[in-house]
Amino acid sequence: MQAQERDPELTRTRLAGWLAPRLAAGAGGVDVGPLTSPEGLGFSNETHLFDATWGDGTARTTRRLVLRIAPTVYQVFLEARFAEQYQVMAALTGADPGLPVPELFGYEPDPALLGAPFFVMGAVDGRAPNDNPPYHVGGWLHDVTPADRAAMWWAGVDVLARIHRLDPHALGLGFLDSPERGRTGIDQQLAYYEQMLTWAGATVFDTPPEPLASARDWLRAHQPDEPDPPVLLWGDARIGNILFDGEFRAAAVLDWEMAELGAPEADLAWFLFLDRHHCDGCDAPRLDGFPSRADTVARYEQLLGRPLRHLDYYEVFAAYRFAVIMLRILVMFVELGMMDPATDMITNNTVSRMLATLLDLPAPGAPPDRDTPRTAPAGAPPAAG
Repeated sequence: MQAQERDPELTRTRLAGWLAPRLAAGAGGVDVGPLTSPEGLGFSNETHLFDATWGDGTARTTRRLVLRIAPTVYQVFLEARFAEQYQVMAALTGADPGLPVPELFGYEPDPALLGAPFFVMGAVDGRAPNDNPPYHVGGWLHDVTPADRAAMWWAGVDVLARIHRLDPHALGLGFLDSPERGRTGIDQQLAYYEQMLTWAGATVFDTPPEPLASARDWLRAHQPDEPDPPVLLWGDARIGNILFDGEFRAAAVLDWEMAELGAPEADLAWFLFLDRHHCDGCDAPRLDGFPSRADTVARYEQLLGRPLRHLDYYEVFAAYRFAVIMLRILVMFVELGMMDPATDMITNNTVSRMLATLLDLPAPGAPPDRDTPRTAPAGAPPAAG
């Protein structure tokens, strides 16, 4: 969902001027080619691809670059945390050769230039498993061998372990801690998604709908202790956020907007649940070659160096988080006129049904009458992009 209409020529001109000192362009300046929006993106940020050419009359360099602009109309998450995405990637640059992130060319906090903060990074050659359609349903993974799929999966598991072996405080990532929300990572994450649940449906529901409300209460009632120091969590930890090269090795690890500190089980649970959603949730068989949950857990425990704790709990938490995010996206669709307000999909969708099944709750039904969306309560963040 690309957020706003913008003058393409003005955007290119301003972007060229901004890039010139960052690329050491010299007297020749920077030429910015047409901006294109890649297909299959999520809903959180505005993203454009473009070619930048710079140098003097004798030597010109051309690079494929990516422009990401902070949400300006509607935002998916309670907090956009746009600057934090860039800070995390900057901290990870060079931290581990096996954990590749795109080359960064600068962050601009001033919205005056393009209407919102933005950053520029290098484009990376590679392919990510598709979400639309989910990769177990269709797409390029159907055209590769089972051995290739297994190699890709294990590369993703290795990425997770490399992230979780880093010292976040040594990398300057202490800003991801939110002590005002709780003592441990799960304390903070539960508090965040409780707030987001209320906010996400505020224009439609007086109180959070089922099965999300029951899942919220169950997660609080069964909350585990997290005895180890918190690690860096990728947050949106899934193979769909990795670009893979032709040998199915990780070429770039993308999308850090959900990054936080906590127990590594949270990331592995998200990794497993998102894959399960793309087959079980879509009534599609899991592609041959993808390793089983048991094999994945065994491999990950070897890489982590300890047994996993309470993974079933974190998988319920993953389903709940995804359901809250889906609630927000579908409410946005109603607000934008892209979905009939009478639809029951807001509460009765693949994610909410999987969540209900995990907790043995009644299947979700139609929400209450809401032909006229209500105004968000005082203090709720404005809808933004």
